[in-house]
Amino acid sequence: MDAIQNLPDDPAISISGLTKTYKGVKALSSLDLKVPKNSIFGFLGPNGAGKTTTIKLILGLTRLTAGNCTVFGMDVTKSATSVRRRIGYLAQDPRFYEYMTARRTLKFVAKFFYDGPESLIDERVSECLGTVGLEDKADRPVNTFSGGERQRLGLAQAMVNAPDLLILDEPAASLDPMGRHDVLKVMESLRGKTTIFYSTHILDDVQRVSDTVAILNGGRLIAQAPVEKLLRGGDRVVYSIVARGDELALRSILAGCPWVSAVTAINVNGYTRFEVAVNDESAAEERLLGILAGCRGIRVKEFGPWKYDLEEIFINIMETEDHA
Repeated sequence: MDAIQNLPDDPAISISGLTKTYKGVKALSSLDLKVPKNSIFGFLGPNGAGKTTTIKLILGLTRLTAGNCTVFGMDVTKSATSVRRRIGYLAQDPRFYEYMTARRTLKFVAKFFYDGPESLIDERVSECLGTVGLEDKADRPVNTFSGGERQRLGLAQAMVNAPDLLILDEPAASLDPMGRHDVLKVMESLRGKTTIFYSTHILDDVQRVSDTVAILNGGRLIAQAPVEKLLRGGDRVVYSIVARGDELALRSILAGCPWVSAVTAINVNGYTRFEVAVNDESAAEERLLGILAGCRGIRVKEFGPWKYDLEEIFINIMETEDHA
């Protein structure tokens, strides 16, 4: 049977050993991936890494060479029709009938999914147009739309069947900053309401909206983690303190705390930036700010958990991969 009752912790997408070979060349090699339900999952990698191939395999648009892939517990090969009913898909370069209005475009697509009264279809179309911010342009022909507006219409088209899973292939790659902002805003508004799996090579987009990220290179998975963990540099917790004054005294106080494992200091434009690694995060949260407030002769400019820039992490991972 196609219908499978999913447990709350079941992933939306589960991929194991997924391999795809084209004429003897491996586009994907033993890919393992789990996409949590109702997450925004960034699938990151340089052009040619295998992102689009993975998407086509999930959608059943190409046959896998080895491995398996399930969507909500259903095998994408054996239950392709049932899987597709639960997916909305936005291609990298969506195409439309240019003479149609945005509203007519969505009604046309919606009728492939709904057999109910016209009023229900109209209601769903209006809801989707509202979600992507195109209510005021609903009755304009598509050939008058900007690149960002076309992409948002593509999102609305992918959403019109109320999917449990949205798959977006490079949804903001060709847009200007304003268009990218609008598309990411729509994605953010869907957080917790559906699962979003999207491929991209734009690091800022991943850092802004993703819960979890996987990094693909040369058809192989080289990293997967929640974004917060990745930006933190792994499991260790580090606080950043930028201060001026009696830096030696502050360093001594910090190093003497039993829940501090290491303190490093770097001079930056007349200030000292301390990177404080802790082995007890709850103790640091409870006491660190009070210690800084009680230090006379110390002027604190910045304080907070240390986060790496995703670009820095991505480059480090890729360089490590190349050397390996």
